[in-house]
Amino acid sequence: MHWRAHPNGLGHTVVGDVRVLSGLKSPQLDNKRDIAVYLPPSYARSHRHYPVLYMHDGQNIFDNALSYVGEWQVDESMEMLAQEGLEAIVVGIPNAGVERLNEYSPFRDPKHGGGKGQAYLEFLIQTVKPLVDLEFRTLPGRENTGVMGSSMGGLISLYAYYRFPQVFGKAGVISPSFWFAEGAIYGYVEGAAQVAGKLYMDVGYREITLSHVSSRRYLEGVRRMDKLLLQKGWRPGQDYQYLEDKEGVHNEAHWARRFPEVMRFLFG
Repeated sequence: MHWRAHPNGLGHTVVGDVRVLSGLKSPQLDNKRDIAVYLPPSYARSHRHYPVLYMHDGQNIFDNALSYVGEWQVDESMEMLAQEGLEAIVVGIPNAGVERLNEYSPFRDPKHGGGKGQAYLEFLIQTVKPLVDLEFRTLPGRENTGVMGSSMGGLISLYAYYRFPQVFGKAGVISPSFWFAEGAIYGYVEGAAQVAGKLYMDVGYREITLSHVSSRRYLEGVRRMDKLLLQKGWRPGQDYQYLEDKEGVHNEAHWARRFPEVMRFLFG
């Protein structure tokens, strides 16, 4: 496996140590994608092992040049958080373009597709994670392994936590698309076993999306999940944090603004 340094200069905005593995094949999905791994500032000069966060829509998290409509500035935020003593490895798994909706939901939506979410998570768990654990100094246990994404990535992150609790002990569920597949996620979460861990969820007041779901309906959908999660035993301020962002718009700039606080809660 050849990991190369992420390109910088000429419009690239990556800071810190980000490595890229090109064309990783997924036997589960029969496609390929590049994987990007951010390493903390102390990685090169220590023998420490680090917790790991797996993030969906990986082309949008480190580099403006690769992003769809802007980046999360995860690398800048992690460099800043390192000064507070919070360090983690962050793995960006890019979406597969036209396959994004299919891969980010285990449930079929009559209009939008979906249904490959299980196979996508098996790709993460059976292909990506073993590779990252082999190549880098990770803390591989569930208590040090998180999953995070926004929109459809938020949906698949919550599903991942409940579907594979032996793998993921932390989840960041950002502006999640719970409306997808006629809200199938509610029934799934309601019926799933409750396992201890850490969970962060948020939503903006201005979540107008390409799906034409109104911001009011979007907000109400996430509030419905918040009530369900509280009924399942999550404890606000202890193992669960829920935020409603009155300024929040459905885009990367707003997710970037909230990201450091998410990390402080999940990994701090």
